[in-house]
Amino acid sequence: MRILVSNDDGYFAPGIAALAAALAEIGEVTVVAPERDRSGASNSLTLDRPLSLRRAANGFYFVNGTPTDCVHLAVTGMLDHMPDMVVSGVNHGANMGDDTIYSGTVAAATEGFLLGVPSIAVSLVSKGASDFSAAARVARDLAERFMRQPWPRPALLNVNVPDLPYEQIKGTQVTRLGKRHKAEPVIRSVTPRNETVYWVGAAGGAADAGDGTDFNAVANGMVSITPLQIDLTHSAQIHTVKDWLAQ
Repeated sequence: MRILVSNDDGYFAPGIAALAAALAEIGEVTVVAPERDRSGASNSLTLDRPLSLRRAANGFYFVNGTPTDCVHLAVTGMLDHMPDMVVSGVNHGANMGDDTIYSGTVAAATEGFLLGVPSIAVSLVSKGASDFSAAARVARDLAERFMRQPWPRPALLNVNVPDLPYEQIKGTQVTRLGKRHKAEPVIRSVTPRNETVYWVGAAGGAADAGDGTDFNAVANGMVSITPLQIDLTHSAQIHTVKDWLAQ
C-alpha cells in the first residue's frame, strides 16, 4: 500500500513524524509537507511563483508552499505511481465544526480526494499535546481497515481524536460537523515602530455540540469520523433564488 502523508504544521512537526512511523508499519510512506507552519491556509494553491521540492535529512520532502500545493505536486508530478491513500496530520489541535473551512490539514486531504485518492485528515484535540502516538495509531487502524475493505469510490474523512492514551479511547463514532460561535474579535496592538497590527482572534466555542456532532463524540472520549463532501451548492435555495430573480 502506497501512502502519501502531508500536514499543515510543517515537515518538522512531531505529529507528522508519529503518523509516518505508524503508517510505515503497514505500507510504503512518502512524506511531502510544507517547509513551515501553514495552519489556516485552507485550500489555497500557489499560482504566482514556482514551487521547490527539497528533501530533509530524515527523508521527508518539503515544499515552499501550502498543504494543497504539497499534495498536488506529489500526486501530479513527483510520484511515479498514484498513491493508494492520502493521510494528513497528525494536526496539533482540533479541526471540528467550522474549523474545516480554514484547516490546512483538511485541505491536504481534500486535494487528495479531488485528485481521486481516498483521503483522511487526522487531528489531535489538544492545545498542549506532546504525545501523538494514539492519534497516529488511530490513523493506522483506519488505513488498515481501508486496505482490507476499500471503498468503491474515493472518500474524504475528517478524523478528530481525543487527547487520551489509545487504551482509554472509548471507540469511534461517525458524526456530522458541529458549529462554533463566531470567532473572537481581532486583537489590535502597536509595534515598537508605532505601527498598528492585528492578530486574528481565537475561534469561538462550540455552539452546536449536541448528539451526533464531532464535538460531542470527542467530549465523550470517542474518535469522531466525519465524511465530508465538496459540493457547496445550497440546493434548498435554488428555487428561492430562481423566484427572487423572476420578480
